[in-house]
Amino acid sequence: MGAAGTRLAPPLTRSIPLSQTEHTMRHADVDAAETRTAARTAARWRPSALTIVIAVLALAGIGAGLYPMSAGWLSSYNQSKVLSTSVANLDSLTPSADEQLAAAEAYNRALSAGVVLGKNAHVPVGDWTLADQTLEYDELLRGGANGLMSRIKIPSIGVDLPVFHGTSDAVLARGSGHLEGSHLPVGGSGTRSVLTAHRGLANATMFTNLDQVTLGDTFVVETLGRVMTYRVRDIQVIAPEDTGTLRAELGEDLVTLITCTPLGINTHRIVVTGERITPTPIADVQAAGATSAIPGFPWWAVWSGLGLLLVTGYVARQGFVEAAARSRDAE
Repeated sequence: MGAAGTRLAPPLTRSIPLSQTEHTMRHADVDAAETRTAARTAARWRPSALTIVIAVLALAGIGAGLYPMSAGWLSSYNQSKVLSTSVANLDSLTPSADEQLAAAEAYNRALSAGVVLGKNAHVPVGDWTLADQTLEYDELLRGGANGLMSRIKIPSIGVDLPVFHGTSDAVLARGSGHLEGSHLPVGGSGTRSVLTAHRGLANATMFTNLDQVTLGDTFVVETLGRVMTYRVRDIQVIAPEDTGTLRAELGEDLVTLITCTPLGINTHRIVVTGERITPTPIADVQAAGATSAIPGFPWWAVWSGLGLLLVTGYVARQGFVEAAARSRDAE
């Protein structure tokens, strides 16, 4: 055939076997790459199971401590708002404050000599008679739409509570309750008003520290602008079977505070009685109607926030420390 039809055969190729040294170097490169990959993986931030468990337990502890503090603060804040609203509305009440005070005094004159605490009752219940049935208890001393009757302040234990009509569960969840059948808290010779509140609630302080009140301590009752200061003259702890008659005393102006004891068991009752100081101390008159200093600044929120930051910082740090340790092990 001619030259144009001649095909050239492709050049022959052959694989040249790698030397032992080249094999070793290639395997070394692969191993090094795998080591670097493993080190990078190990160095990733990842806290251990133990760190997570510790963090969860710490958060649970913070939450357990946070609830009573925050709930108590919010309860006191709401009570303070009730008091502030009532003070702001004092001049616009219908009937007026003076008219309501006069009606309350008429109610007190129509009452029997006193009330009886119910036997084996954790919440005081009244036992009384009223000579004038036209005087309706629930319509007397209403300081606005919220139904506030009065205000009780006990400086020695940091109490500043609204006082409402009656001693039902709903009332005592909001503040202090006035024992129906006892004299209304407007003062006067031959009267004894009885106020009660819960003790040991997880979400409110109320009368929790009433057992810390001592003879000679004072407390203040503010009712529709009338300010009355009382000095503690008698403190008793009575058994549940003691009916604890709380009768008015001739010529005396008394207020009795009641709550349950011991704390959390509530088998007995603390009965704290104060007698009126006349004239009312100027400092108490000047402080009347002032915005409640309770609950104060929510320090619980600050401490809780710091606790959360500490837990977060601990988890973040441990994650990097443990990652570095894994990285060293991988190398």
